[in-house]
Amino acid sequence: MTIGILGGGQLGYMLALAGYPLGLRFRFLDPSPEAPVGRIAQRVTADFDDLAALEKFAAGLELVTYEFENVPVDAAKFLAERVPVYPPPAALEAAQDRLNEKRLFQKLGIATTEFVSVPKTSALDPAVKELGLPAVLKTCRLGYDGKGQWLLRTSEDVTKAKSELPAVPLILERFVPFTRELSVIAVRSRAGEIAFYPLVENHHRGGILRLSLAPAPRLDPGTQRAAEHAARRVLESLDYVGVLAIEFFECQGRLLANEMAPRVHNSGHWTIEGAITSQFENHLRAVQGLPLGSTGPTGHSAMLNLIGEIPESAEILAVPDAHLHLYGKSPRPGRKLGHVTLRAASPERLALRLSELPAFFHRPEFCLDAALAPSASLRS
Repeated sequence: MTIGILGGGQLGYMLALAGYPLGLRFRFLDPSPEAPVGRIAQRVTADFDDLAALEKFAAGLELVTYEFENVPVDAAKFLAERVPVYPPPAALEAAQDRLNEKRLFQKLGIATTEFVSVPKTSALDPAVKELGLPAVLKTCRLGYDGKGQWLLRTSEDVTKAKSELPAVPLILERFVPFTRELSVIAVRSRAGEIAFYPLVENHHRGGILRLSLAPAPRLDPGTQRAAEHAARRVLESLDYVGVLAIEFFECQGRLLANEMAPRVHNSGHWTIEGAITSQFENHLRAVQGLPLGSTGPTGHSAMLNLIGEIPESAEILAVPDAHLHLYGKSPRPGRKLGHVTLRAASPERLALRLSELPAFFHRPEFCLDAALAPSASLRS
């Protein structure tokens, strides 16, 4: 079976690595001639809206999926007329527009922070007056890893944002004093089977995920059930097939849905070593209609993103239970170049392993204080 994947970044790379042991073949389409998957699979270099290239790409494929949620919906629909596409284009369409996404959550009874549509820059002042400050202003479409977002705490921030705003629809969201950020990775197969991974605690700097802890520390069973309930509603309402990630704010013991990603997700990378079945393998099982694998954790894991630069591999691999993944990208500021996962039998042992990482990882941006604080005595 040959599976087509739209997008040729590290998520597609890891999907292929998970699929080869299952006897699968892959063909990728990506506009960049430097997309990492070119090292391990057939790659078609073309724009996503190049219909002739899409037609050629689809020939002989059993199905198509994607590792990049900003694939044009029209391209997904074009392919769906020729070959099965999972997740369905409707899921892609819902997730690409933050306003539509929030309205979907509302429709399904999933709590979110308050929000107001800002269709044009002149509508910002009335929106701020209605919602109040502090608030977060976001472009409705595109933008990721902190891009296309403005934190508005004062009227001066509003004035400054106006001078920077692109002429596109926006959404203003009330800033909530959340306790922490959590995400759930869910998966639904073509047969309707659904499985959930344990909630993960995520730490960001500069809008980019830096550290994930799995399962999330101090996880209340009721919180896990609430996340699963929300994800199930989204999966079933969209007749979804594949892996879906939903990010939440935890506020006073309550979950508020922030956004969703209709694909395998950065906060699920720990599953490669830390779960019985990785999110990548389960995505491939789901889109083929195969039984899903167990999502149970095999211990306690921490995943750290390598952003913009990479330390010496030997320094990482000298730490017991450390696993290094490099994506084959050239370094540049803000770019995800790889990740490191550590796995241990207990939170205390995991904290010890994290404390043993080289000095490169003990800078503030890696957020290790959040993981080490509960077990600080282990470092003495």
